[in-house]
Amino acid sequence: MLRQLKKKLPGAIALLLIAAVAGSGSASAQSADSTQEGIDDYRQMLSDGGNPGDLLVDTGKELWQEKKGPKNVSLQTCDLGLGPGVVKGAYAQLPRFFQDADKVMDAETRIMYCMETLQGINPKDITPTVFSKSGDISTDWEAIVAYVASESSGIAMAAPQSHAAEKAAYERGQKIFFHRSGPYDFSCATCHGAADKRIRLQNLPDLLNAKDAQQAYTTWPGYRVSQGVVRTMQCVCRIASGSKDYQSSNLPLRHPLIY
Repeated sequence: MLRQLKKKLPGAIALLLIAAVAGSGSASAQSADSTQEGIDDYRQMLSDGGNPGDLLVDTGKELWQEKKGPKNVSLQTCDLGLGPGVVKGAYAQLPRFFQDADKVMDAETRIMYCMETLQGINPKDITPTVFSKSGDISTDWEAIVAYVASESSGIAMAAPQSHAAEKAAYERGQKIFFHRSGPYDFSCATCHGAADKRIRLQNLPDLLNAKDAQQAYTTWPGYRVSQGVVRTMQCVCRIASGSKDYQSSNLPLRHPLIY
C-alpha cells in the first residue's frame, strides 16, 4: 500500500502545483513567453518543495533490495559494471561492454538482464508493460532505473569507449541518430540536430552541440512534468544518441531532474 502511494503521489503533486500556477497567472499570461514562465515557475515550485521523482527513487531502492522472481533473490548482487553489488557511480559509466552478456548494455538493458539471470524473471513477462503510460503509476522497472541513476548523482559521466564493441555501438548509434523512418519520416536529428527548436512548449536540446548533449544526457532519468511520471533515457529515446559528447562530460549527473 505504501509503495503504491509513493508511485501515485508524484502525479497528484503535479496536478496541485499546476492548478496553483494556473491560478496565479494574469490575463497577459496567454503569450508563449508567459506560458513558458509559468512552466518555469512550476518547475521551481517542485524543486523548492521536493522533487516528486525522489519518491520513485525511494521505491526503486526498496525494489532493488527485495527478493523476487522464481529464484526469490534480490538484485543486490547485480553487476552494473563496477563489480557485483556496486551501485554507486555505476550509471555514470554506462553504456559499456559486459563480458558475461557479450554485448554493450545501458543501465536499463543491464537491469533487465539481471532480473532475468539472477531472479529468473522472463523478460517477455516484463517488456510489454515496462514503460508506464502518461499520468499512470510508474512501473517497478522505471523505479529501479531511477534509483540506480540517482546513485551516480554528482559524478561526472564517463562512458567507456575502449572495447571494440563499444566503438561499434557508437558507430551504430551515430547512423541511427540520422536515419529517417516511421510514419512521419523523422530521425532523431529532425528534432535534436539544430539549435533553438521546440515542440509546443518543450525546448529541444541540440545533441550535436557538446554543451546541450552533456546537459541533456546527465539529467535523465527525469520527472516529466507533462506526464506526471519519471521517464528513463531509454523511454525518451529508445535508441542511442549519435552525439559522442555525452560519453565524457565534465558535468555531474543529476537525477531525477524536472522536465
